[in-house]
Amino acid sequence: MASAHPERVVTHAVSRCAQCQVSLAEIVAVGYEERQVFEIPAIRIEGTAHRAEITVCPVCGRASKGTFPASVPHAVPYGPVVKTWAASFTNQHHIAVERTTEIFADLVQHRVSEATVLTASEQLERCIAPATEAVKALLREAAVLHVDESGLQVNGKLHWLHVASTARLTSYEVHAKRGYEAMEEAGILGAFTGTAVHDHWKPYFKYDECNHALCNAHHLRELRFIEQQYQQPWAKEMAELLCEIKAAVDATPSPAMRLLPAELERLGKSYDEVGRSGFAANPAPAPPVAGAEKPRGRSKQPPPVNLLIRLRDFKGQVLAFMHDFRVPFDNNQGERDIRMVKVKQKVSGGFRTFEGAQRFGRIRGYLSTARKQAKNVFEAIRDAFDGTPFIPSLQ
Repeated sequence: MASAHPERVVTHAVSRCAQCQVSLAEIVAVGYEERQVFEIPAIRIEGTAHRAEITVCPVCGRASKGTFPASVPHAVPYGPVVKTWAASFTNQHHIAVERTTEIFADLVQHRVSEATVLTASEQLERCIAPATEAVKALLREAAVLHVDESGLQVNGKLHWLHVASTARLTSYEVHAKRGYEAMEEAGILGAFTGTAVHDHWKPYFKYDECNHALCNAHHLRELRFIEQQYQQPWAKEMAELLCEIKAAVDATPSPAMRLLPAELERLGKSYDEVGRSGFAANPAPAPPVAGAEKPRGRSKQPPPVNLLIRLRDFKGQVLAFMHDFRVPFDNNQGERDIRMVKVKQKVSGGFRTFEGAQRFGRIRGYLSTARKQAKNVFEAIRDAFDGTPFIPSLQ
């Protein structure tokens, strides 16, 4: 938006009359037509010499030296703004380290080293440690928590990025494994007692101190596949019923926080009826003929039956959003938070080291939380380097 009070005003005087060419150099202007131009001034890295005074005591002869500020720990350090640029480019905008050095050279005519860029992120991780722990503590106290995981390439090997988030908080953890061990090391679900929203990944159900809600966006995709590939009408009916329930929830005034008992009973019965029609369309195979050799292991079920069993056995988790309006219909929040980090791999490839991947995850969690809480991300990085990282709130 244009500023009403620009920092600099340039007046373009009228020298002659546009019609008769009479000189107007001495005529006082009666008004102005104004146009505003906004431009970024040339940026240069500025060097500041800090000198610590050395004096000799006239009494004891001992030399004493002045104290340098904490921001000047070495002979030639970079200041917090340079480090903020470096950390922002690589962690917020997914720019590779080498390209970050090129951007510095193009913008400020000074090419920082790759080591400087990497060191900026290492220092930032240490600076945001209080915020990282605060986010985890707040997530453990949340009423509803979104959790998800996705593959991540680290040193050419598959690792896993785990996310735990809400609309205001984000925590990432990178681990070599996908399941329970990784979740334990993340340190959130073990103490969580609210409702965890996820996509039915079985290790989540090992946490029985909390409630569970399943992502219905996944169910709608599976139902659409079954309708198209297996031509089974029940799949379309179930998808329409889930959307009908969601519409009823969305249309209910928020103070109620749940549907009326009669409506809950009606929709629950409809859910069961559609499920029964699905099982009727997928009858169990005939038992093996007497004397025939039985196949080893559990028989593999077709996709329609697998989904029907899940919808039947986890009815409460599928319809959790119908009974508690705080619980969302899907896990889109978790999926969005995962998606933005995966952009890193597309833009600048995988990670060279496990430590670097972990560092990136923690910094991204800090930046994502800051953005969710309307904090300027660049300022959040600068504040962290200044020793005052952004500490979020639950509400």
